[in-house]
Amino acid sequence: MAQMRMREQEQMERGEQITTAWGRIRDGLKRDCGARLFDHWLKPIMLADVSEAGDLVRLTVPTEFMANWVRAHYADRLTLAWRAALPGVREVRIDVAPTDVVTRLYPRDEADQPAAAAAPAQPAPHPAFDPRQSFERFVVGDENRMAFNAARALAAGELRFSPLYIHSGTGQGKTHLMNAIGAAFRARMPSATILFMSAEKFMVDFVSAMRDRDTLAFKQRLRSADLLMIDDIQFIAGKGSTQEEFLHTLNELMAAGRQVVISADRAPQALDGVETRILSRLGSGLVVDIKPAGYALRLAIVRAKLAGMADVAMPDQVAELLAARIQTSIRELEGALNRLTAYALLNERVIDLAFAQEVLGEMLNASTRRITIDEIQRAVSAHYGMRQSEMVSARRARAVARPRQIAMYLAKRLTPRSLPEIGRRFGGRDHTTVIHAVKQIEKLRGQDADLDADVRALIRQLEA
Repeated sequence: MAQMRMREQEQMERGEQITTAWGRIRDGLKRDCGARLFDHWLKPIMLADVSEAGDLVRLTVPTEFMANWVRAHYADRLTLAWRAALPGVREVRIDVAPTDVVTRLYPRDEADQPAAAAAPAQPAPHPAFDPRQSFERFVVGDENRMAFNAARALAAGELRFSPLYIHSGTGQGKTHLMNAIGAAFRARMPSATILFMSAEKFMVDFVSAMRDRDTLAFKQRLRSADLLMIDDIQFIAGKGSTQEEFLHTLNELMAAGRQVVISADRAPQALDGVETRILSRLGSGLVVDIKPAGYALRLAIVRAKLAGMADVAMPDQVAELLAARIQTSIRELEGALNRLTAYALLNERVIDLAFAQEVLGEMLNASTRRITIDEIQRAVSAHYGMRQSEMVSARRARAVARPRQIAMYLAKRLTPRSLPEIGRRFGGRDHTTVIHAVKQIEKLRGQDADLDADVRALIRQLEA
């Protein structure tokens, strides 16, 4: 009897430990990923069970579509988080919940409240645009002038081309322009229906509509928009039914003369896993890019931000230091400026070069660090348990060729080296071999969750 009570106590303690760990993991995901992405994709994840040995964690989600997305984008993060919380965990499995569980998590209104009268459909609320991200506060330079002029013309009803497709790297101003378009369009046409959503939100709403057998309302809501803006369209890659619905929406809005604005991290022709018909439509409008900000534009942005901070005094040499050293993105540059001014105000310090280097030392050093091809080859070789010399060998065995392709892909993505130079560093290979490797890995990342997880882990390792 004593042993039984002891075992029950141990099981209770183990259950509390697992529950606490899962709560901390969910809190960490929400903090790291942001409330919007967490609510759409990660909040529905349920803890099903942990094996008796403690080496297997099984999580469930409501639909196969959601399971595939979580596996592709968050499987490795969830595994690492569980291992940090419970060192014995070796595998985290993501399955689809049984139908009865899904019904409890996502009840139909009419099933849960049979006696309640059907409420009239409410129109979708107008999106709230960030007032800080207006055309007036967008700093224009040679790198973004075309995108700025096109966005302002569309908002004023003066752009004949549709859709407007804006692409750039992360943190270069795409979302700022989309907020500015929405706010200016509404100011011009207060009664207009404006929809602004991420590609993730589009997918989640579409899946929910299919689950609730209410796709007609979803279609009507989107196709009644006077202005539809979708951010980060690259995330629909590989999602067949979502792409089909997006294409039909795009066709109907364009046929009706409505305005469509799309943003992505690359040009239409570089979107792997997206149907040719969609690429043709996206490319038929006006495609504009925002290039990485040069020194002059970065300095202008710092000075524009400082102009709105009446209580901050910053010498020119500090502003020039920030513009010269923080090169990754505008978002990171603004973050460095905010951090520096906050530290100065909270600690009642004068901002000078010494103080800036003290507060931003890590950011300044990280921004000037350059990843080398040798580092990439060494990291990939270690990750796949092979000799670094295999990277330059003539061997074509899959166990060698695939890691070599990944290393070429990372060299193209993480270094400024040209294609011929990358080819030479991989055993004197032709630049067309590098191009093939880059395209192959981009394609496989959308199809193979394990390979995508390997690539993302290597990028984090190399950029750390």
